Amino acid sequence: MRTSNVIVFFTDQQRHDTTGVHGNPMGLTPNFDRLARAGTHLYHSFTSQPLCGPARSSMQTGRFATQTGVFRNGIPLADDAVTIAKTFADNGYKTGYIGKWHLGGSDPVPKQERGGYQSWLAANLLEFTSDAYDTVVYDVDDQKKKLPGYRVDALTDAAIRYCDDHQNDPFFLFVSFLEPHHQNHTDDYPPPDGYREQMAANIWTPPDLATLKGTSTWHLGGYYGMVKRLDEAFGRLMDALKSLDLLDNTIVMFTSDHACHFKTRNNEYKRSCHESAVRVPTLITGPGFLAGGQVRALFSTVDVAPTLLDAAGIAVPGDMTGKSILPVIRDHRAPWRQDIFFQISETETGRALRTDRWKYGVTSDYDEDLPRSDVYRESYLYDLANDPYEMVNLVGMTPFRETADDLRKRLLAWIAEVEDGHQPEIRDAKPRFPRQHRLKPGDLIGAQDRERDVDPIE
Repeated sequence: MRTSNVIVFFTDQQRHDTTGVHGNPMGLTPNFDRLARAGTHLYHSFTSQPLCGPARSSMQTGRFATQTGVFRNGIPLADDAVTIAKTFADNGYKTGYIGKWHLGGSDPVPKQERGGYQSWLAANLLEFTSDAYDTVVYDVDDQKKKLPGYRVDALTDAAIRYCDDHQNDPFFLFVSFLEPHHQNHTDDYPPPDGYREQMAANIWTPPDLATLKGTSTWHLGGYYGMVKRLDEAFGRLMDALKSLDLLDNTIVMFTSDHACHFKTRNNEYKRSCHESAVRVPTLITGPGFLAGGQVRALFSTVDVAPTLLDAAGIAVPGDMTGKSILPVIRDHRAPWRQDIFFQISETETGRALRTDRWKYGVTSDYDEDLPRSDVYRESYLYDLANDPYEMVNLVGMTPFRETADDLRKRLLAWIAEVEDGHQPEIRDAKPRFPRQHRLKPGDLIGAQDRERDVDPIE
């Protein structure tokens, strides 16, 4: 078999629980669900920062946002950044990018700001150059192109044409959709005509949204309609690969840049380290990933580039912070990290850590010109084993002080490693004495010991 092609099918602002394999009962994602079961389902998959530009910089470089310099929106990725596209190209691959970029300084995106992609049919801010039925992008020569059809279909058609044109070349193709992100100028989630009505007939509301509401009461139908059309497009792309006899030598990843909390955690849709904003659906299928099963290791955006390069047999550049998860897929007992790190440097300055059981987050006063803070305050602590939708904030609760102290040490270790040895102060939350919680210190110690003994991929 010749060198494997690699495709990334990349959605924007998609919650993990839009998929059937994560418990959504509406049947929105039959293609994702089928391929997740037949291939490798990265069950615990997270963005490194819940914001478009920073997350995309991590996706393209295998580094955290403060390392890439793109710590908030509006900062272009450095021209000399080592990217996944440049690395594939250096190893004989044709590289192509279709859709939303959000790592440049203008539209059309100057060639030097395209991350090294050779073929180009994209817009920096697709949400502003286009609408649901008005897909406008720019080609490799900066010429404006209007593509026919609903925007998801228009970009999928372009991706299929790219695969058809490169049947005899090893290629790396990144297809970046705007959906199910909101359309900014209308603050709405516009699905294909008729889909909103279909969703309304049997809509399921996740527990956090059912309780906290936000904008989900009027946005969820359109959002789900966009997810349904994305899954249909994913199926069309896979059908095209099969018809072109490319299915057996093409690795395909489906993932998203971040999720959506529908204004339940702050005054917009993301920029929060809650599960509803950071947890995304991710699968990989194709050679090396068939029958990989459900992998519960903690997977981050920074791991995408190393994983795909490793799967293609290409050495991972030494300055990538993320790791290839391929050894864990091959052997679920292989060693892997026990926690995962999140950054926010827009709207709020915050840091968070997630283990298999706990979520611990700290925040600081926001300064838009600074990527980090010297002083943080404890803001939340959630027991995900008993509260997966993060409805009960345990921060400051005296029985959980020992757990918070342990998580703080682990968070500070991540900050020091990723942020050039930075050692900020994290101040305790104001103590709160439990009423309904009747835990003894011995119960807490047992919980911590059990967590350390848990195989992260069981």
